[in-house]
Amino acid sequence: MTEVGFYHLLHLPLERALPKLLEKAMERGHKAVVLAGSKDRVEALNGTLWTYEDRSWLPHGSAGDGAAAEQPIFLTAEEDENPNGADILVAVDGRAPGTADGYARIIDMFDGRDEELVAAARQRWRSYLDQGFELTYWQQTEAGGWEKKA
Repeated sequence: MTEVGFYHLLHLPLERALPKLLEKAMERGHKAVVLAGSKDRVEALNGTLWTYEDRSWLPHGSAGDGAAAEQPIFLTAEEDENPNGADILVAVDGRAPGTADGYARIIDMFDGRDEELVAAARQRWRSYLDQGFELTYWQQTEAGGWEKKA
């Protein structure tokens, strides 16, 4: 069964937290799909992953970059797109996948400073719970790390 982890952003924005999570996934040999809210958001995240730190680089791409199957991290706004055979899905912008098939883990990142996004995350939590998924809840620390709360 796919594990679903909710990652509650409190101190650092998505643009700073997402690359760190993706770095850890890559270090552990995983491939990832990042499901964003729109094509514009995909392109913004694409740029972020190139420039988030001077000495870091994450191999990634989106449909516009070509060779989708070869991308270790694939960025998309399409709900059921997994051209690189990723085993991790990172959902941002309140998105949820149409299916969990093929994923060992789904990471749902949401901004805790936006009450609407928090309320929507609670609804997604209930939906995943009703479907029988194993759920975990992680809260961002002031230093930008993660503390497991549930």
